[in-house]
Amino acid sequence: MTAPELWTAQDVANFLGLASTGSARRTLSRWGVKAVDYKPGENGRTEARYSGEQVRSAASLRPGRGTRTDLANN
Repeated sequence: MTAPELWTAQDVANFLGLASTGSARRTLSRWGVKAVDYKPGENGRTEARYSGEQVRSAASLRPGRGTRTDLANN
């Protein structure tokens, strides 16, 4: 069994094409993706680690750019 792939907020920001780690954390919070681990980062401060699988799954469910979500097919 392999260890799960853990991403920092910077990794998530890079994957999603966001400008800052703060934007990545807000996006993850909005999607309901919670940190699965906390470890010291390069600067000694504790960093949250997120499951790469959960991030990819949540990102795949978001609508594309310019999608009119108010026009639901009923």
